[in-house]
Amino acid sequence: MTEQEFLNLRNGTDVRGTALEGVPNDPVTLTDEAVTAIAKAFFVWAAAKTGKAQPVLALGHDSRLSAEHLSKLVAEGYLSCGGNVIDTGLSSTPSMFMLLQDDFGADVSVMITASHLPWQKNGLKFFSKEGGLEGGDVADLLKIAAKGDFPSGKGTFTRKRYIETYAADLVKKVRTACGEDRPLAGKRILVDAGNGAGGFYVDLVLKPLGADTTGSQFLDPDGRFPNHIPNPENETAMQSVCAAVVKNKADFGIIFDTDVDRAGAVAPNGEEINRNRLIALISAILLAEKPGTIVTDSVTSDGLAAFLKAHGGVHRRFKRGYKNVINESKRLNAAGEYSPLAIETSGHAALRENYFLDDGAYLVTRLLIALAKRAKEGKDLLSLIADLPEPKEAAEVRLSFAPGCDFKTLGAGVIADFAKYAETTPSLSLAPDNCEGVRVNFDRTAGDGWALLRMSLHEPIMPINVESNTAGGNKIILRTLLNFLEKYPFLNLDNLKKQL
Repeated sequence: MTEQEFLNLRNGTDVRGTALEGVPNDPVTLTDEAVTAIAKAFFVWAAAKTGKAQPVLALGHDSRLSAEHLSKLVAEGYLSCGGNVIDTGLSSTPSMFMLLQDDFGADVSVMITASHLPWQKNGLKFFSKEGGLEGGDVADLLKIAAKGDFPSGKGTFTRKRYIETYAADLVKKVRTACGEDRPLAGKRILVDAGNGAGGFYVDLVLKPLGADTTGSQFLDPDGRFPNHIPNPENETAMQSVCAAVVKNKADFGIIFDTDVDRAGAVAPNGEEINRNRLIALISAILLAEKPGTIVTDSVTSDGLAAFLKAHGGVHRRFKRGYKNVINESKRLNAAGEYSPLAIETSGHAALRENYFLDDGAYLVTRLLIALAKRAKEGKDLLSLIADLPEPKEAAEVRLSFAPGCDFKTLGAGVIADFAKYAETTPSLSLAPDNCEGVRVNFDRTAGDGWALLRMSLHEPIMPINVESNTAGGNKIILRTLLNFLEKYPFLNLDNLKKQL
């Protein structure tokens, strides 16, 4: 494989590709050759990083069909360089970082997962004791893989579970915070794991805390994902868990993505606690403990900004991408500005108190502590966000580009043109906190809301996020956008037209 072919496997801070045949026009790119070379390259990287001749690798995977095969390849490649491997089996991504903070015996770790992507996909996430590798680190790793210059040796292979230890730490945190062993007794809390790796949360966390978990669903690992995609942003997945909460009269519902680094929640009436609501809920909990700056992605609502200010917080919108918001929150803390939370509307949430690790299980555990404490006071958890101003309408429209075009340059031009258009149109104005793309406010005569045009991080897609405070306002805003965008022949506007 060429260096470019290896680099094509980089997706942000991960390696991702197609691991299994069976989907038309989606050839296997995460080949045995590639995975083995990447494992060897990670040994070289880890040896240089740790200064150890035989750095120990902890290896875990989610429920994907290709997981065990890729695990075998990673282990064999790493062992052949002289590294030692501890195979943890079915694991969550956060647990693969947390074991590096424990006395587990590993120096680095790899999690085999492709998050919520379809069944044929898979990938690798890399961790050192300092955190997940950055995009530049992964690029360096892939360049090492392409060179193919690896040491030869013979390491040792052992199997050792960690997810039980990880879960026990969550249980301990709840018990300590609530001052009792079974603070969730009398509460019905159900989990939808989507047949990913999150099923452990029922038996290892909720039941020891006294919760009734009746109605929990899709807990068994199954890489075909036969019931729905394990993704809190997926409409079918959310409808499923919301219906389960209502049917089983649950006090709280939880949904995890495949590898448990993201989560969503459901209120007792079956309404989603997602996106702005989820951000508001965890922010209200943290800001009540200590005021600070909440870093979010760029598509959060104006109502959330007002809510955070009312609760003593400062809202910092930043570029989408969970690593972007995490690094911005870290930067603020390093500069002396207290920032307890970095969170995306996708459900990626990283707390300062938890190594800034995006950990869905830790997030919902924090919510359950608040639920238990408020129940003792005769209060409802959602009363924490009763004053959250919510838009009447919200939508995301994804526009594609003509095949083969220079979409990055063309997209940047469209965004720049729309910014100029907003500056010269009386009913529009540029938002003061533009951090990616262009966010434009529309006054009451023009739709009473805002629109954000930006480029996708990794795809030839221009997403448009729109919110309005008035029923019917979205269509007014989208009509303005359609009229503006029709002059660009390289944009496919079909999805925008469907909204109208």
